[in-house]
Amino acid sequence: MTKKELVDVRNLDGYGAPTIPWDRARQRFEEDAGISPTHWLATVRPDGRPHVMPVWTVWVDGAFYFVASPTTRKSKNLAQNAHCVITVASSGLDLVVEGEATKVSDETRLQQIADAYAVQGWHPTVQGGVFSADYGAPSAGPPPYDVYEVAPVTVFGLGTDEPYGATRWRF
Repeated sequence: MTKKELVDVRNLDGYGAPTIPWDRARQRFEEDAGISPTHWLATVRPDGRPHVMPVWTVWVDGAFYFVASPTTRKSKNLAQNAHCVITVASSGLDLVVEGEATKVSDETRLQQIADAYAVQGWHPTVQGGVFSADYGAPSAGPPPYDVYEVAPVTVFGLGTDEPYGATRWRF
């Protein structure tokens, strides 16, 4: 994955709070991914209805990664429409990440993602372009697991403590 460069920052706060620095959001992603709090993935069903489920993410090189069995609703939705949103209520900063989910099949990259999950206590193995494991997150379905990457296209940050504020970042 190529890290996307920040191309636009906009202060959305109407009460005079300063623009939230991107580094504050990036730090939340790096510290929170996979541990706590829960990350929520929103996808769109073929009939247009929304579908939201918790996902166990890792943040690696500027993108979120999560796993799902091909039989899950989220995988079926993403096969029809890759647009999705990952949200997280983090310490001091709620974040909304808009992007497109793409399957990762490169074995070297998959091993990097497996290593990131191992740091969080889950130890998947890479086999034939997917993950295998004795267990996974309940919302991931049964193995094998496809691995998805969501690189941010637009991110909204909403401060929940001082100095508060609301900012949009585009990549």
